[in-house]
Amino acid sequence: MLLLAFCVPSVGARAACSLKATELPVTMSDLRPLVPVTINGVPLYLIVDSGAFFSVLSAAAAERLRLPHDARSVELEGVAGSATASATTVRQFEFAGSTLSNVRFLVGGTDPGGGAAGLLGQNVLHLTDVEYDFANGVIRLMRAEDCGRSSLAYWARGTPYSVIDIAPVIAVSAPTRRRRGLTAERPTEPVIDGVTGTAYLNGVKIRVLFDTGSEHSLLTLGSAARAGVKPGGNGVESAGSSFGIGRGGTALWIGQFESFRIGGEQTLHTRLRFGAIHLGGGADMLLGADFFLSHRIYMANSQNKLYFTYNGGPVFNLTGGAAEVGQPKADAADPTDAAGFRRRASAMAARREFAPAIADLTRAIELDPTRPDYFYERGLAYYGNKQPQLALADFDRTLELKPDSLGALVARAEVHLGAEDLSTAGADLDAAARIAPQDDAARLTIAADYTEAERFNTAVAQYDLWIAAHADDARLVLALNGRCWARALGGLDLKKAEADCDRALALSPRSPTILESRALVRLRAGEFAKSLADYELALHQEPGVAWALYGRGVDELRLGKGAAGQADISAAIALEPTLAQRARRYGIAP
Repeated sequence: MLLLAFCVPSVGARAACSLKATELPVTMSDLRPLVPVTINGVPLYLIVDSGAFFSVLSAAAAERLRLPHDARSVELEGVAGSATASATTVRQFEFAGSTLSNVRFLVGGTDPGGGAAGLLGQNVLHLTDVEYDFANGVIRLMRAEDCGRSSLAYWARGTPYSVIDIAPVIAVSAPTRRRRGLTAERPTEPVIDGVTGTAYLNGVKIRVLFDTGSEHSLLTLGSAARAGVKPGGNGVESAGSSFGIGRGGTALWIGQFESFRIGGEQTLHTRLRFGAIHLGGGADMLLGADFFLSHRIYMANSQNKLYFTYNGGPVFNLTGGAAEVGQPKADAADPTDAAGFRRRASAMAARREFAPAIADLTRAIELDPTRPDYFYERGLAYYGNKQPQLALADFDRTLELKPDSLGALVARAEVHLGAEDLSTAGADLDAAARIAPQDDAARLTIAADYTEAERFNTAVAQYDLWIAAHADDARLVLALNGRCWARALGGLDLKKAEADCDRALALSPRSPTILESRALVRLRAGEFAKSLADYELALHQEPGVAWALYGRGVDELRLGKGAAGQADISAAIALEPTLAQRARRYGIAP
């Protein structure tokens, strides 16, 4: 950890403004910002979540750390569901170079996966100013002294920057307060309001919540409608579902918006996600990790202001072209060590900028060739850059350096699956399944990959292990649907498969993906009219899905609708030429 000092010219103050910064390295795991901490002597990672009112450990992490839970409980409320949590006291918490004693955490909610044990929330983050510099792999905890009204965008010398007012972050303990993080039925942990500010969407004033814990920026249905965009509208398409705290999910859409303006910055002709989400504090929109990656942000809790500059690239749509904004890219110094190159590479990979990420990871490996995680992350970047053979070489090297690397085994299996080498992929999945903790989030990925490798019984067994340990997890709906789909493809226990799909639909009603799974179960069972009804509803919500078209075509043929059935099967094969061959392997044929 580095303690840095900056002097900032003061405005209307006698003493010179000074900032004292403690640097904390942050690594992006996809769009999740991870920071290293130590709990009771055990090193682990937490996701920095500026939208969470309190720091949270997953139940699985608390069990591994042998942390006792309090009997009292609170209800954690996310954008798409809720879950019950208890509280625990961490005897020794090391963070940002300091050791704190008897620190309170909540225990519960969703296991975040990706190597993270939980969330670092506002009960810690609001104690200082915080600078989020994800693009350079750093968070800075800032202490402003004698700054008054001075500008705190100290890095933006000669570069345009924006500043907006933010609502003060306050702690309360009233038992009936309801926020994004909490519905409390009795006095419990203090509630810390999230940081909110004002923006304009298609010229309409909205309230935005700055939320590093949300991977993507996300609008409520109401705010999208006020800006003139609704489900079923022109250019609006389904975007799956959102899952957070609790067992439920909510449907999402993507729509085109003419403008988004915040401070002095305007983003034109951008596509944004929106859905039936619930936000606290009167917020209309989450500004998530995608927004933070494209900006350098100073959250000045000491002034109730937020300063930011634009880093370049797309602001929201990470898979599309650069958005048009009104500010140039801010300059940043190159890293000086292997860890710095690796952190910057993780930010670029999260933005799907794979070529520069590969270059930075190559430089990190040159500086420190003994780190298996550097090879693993470069392998992921190679695979994202459509260079599978180079990815395999890096995964091989990772496993030479660290034979029990769970991530490398799963990633290498997926490369082999992409090449349709099911036998080799299965061997890697077997090795991964042997070493993965029973309740680890990786089991969901392993189970899905076993399904892809056509080892359906083994996939079901992996789902069984995960589901048994995650009754209140947001991804329960994904696991139930995955187990239903594996049984449907394999023709296994069709009554159990339909029960899984029914449970999943109760948690995420009308989900087209789950409807497609149940439709296949019913097709397998010879219930062609019911199967057709499910396919019709799924394809109405999400047209052009190859498996759904193929299944509907089979149903139509069995029900005597020859022309319609042949048309659907032809359309499915046009989308996915090998689908008919795969379906025949599973015993599903016209």
